[in-house]
Amino acid sequence: MSTTPKRAVLTDIEGTTSSISFVKDVLFPYARRELPAFVEAHGDDPEVRRWLDVVAVELGGICDDAMLAEVLQGWIDEDRKHTALKALQGLIWKAGYGKADFTAHVYPDAAEALRRWKAEGHALHVYSSGSVPAQKLLFGHSDAGDMTPLFSGWFDTEVGGKREASSYRNIVAALGVPAGEIVFLSDVVEELDAAREAGMATVMLDRLDDYAEPRLGEATHGHPRVTSFADIAP
Repeated sequence: MSTTPKRAVLTDIEGTTSSISFVKDVLFPYARRELPAFVEAHGDDPEVRRWLDVVAVELGGICDDAMLAEVLQGWIDEDRKHTALKALQGLIWKAGYGKADFTAHVYPDAAEALRRWKAEGHALHVYSSGSVPAQKLLFGHSDAGDMTPLFSGWFDTEVGGKREASSYRNIVAALGVPAGEIVFLSDVVEELDAAREAGMATVMLDRLDDYAEPRLGEATHGHPRVTSFADIAP
């Protein structure tokens, strides 16, 4: 398929550039397993303390770090999209990447297309529920090498939730590009709905590795559907 040429690409990560299974089966379990020891070892580090205190205040002033770690593990189990949790997960993953405990999965078609689009002059940006540091770690330690130089902008839930149109309006304002000249790529229909409401063009990734049943017809909510980055012409 082909879409109208766009100046800028805004892409999701999980289920879009990278497999859902990598996040679910590698990153989340790693963070959950390492969380208690990480909090115990680094609880006094200013960046770690900052986010632990956010959680403590939200829970009514809990002062015991071991209890906070247990709560955070529960949030991981719930797949809770909390900014403090995402930040702490990012710090744990940074340590894991640094020790080469794993590399990040990126679909080969995504890596190839992103490099081609960058060479063609498109501005590339990321918007993911994972924290910006975690995003940079993933693309910096990917199976395809360091991809961070490809991207000009990084956005996480600090601009708002991914299913809220206001978040995409905030991104439009930050980029200084008309909404209609930005195409948002995601596997989540509700996110695409919100981006479209904000005026962005949209493309739905429907990867067979991530979704056993193809999403066709009404399930696409009218968003162009592709199964590979190779089918997108931004």
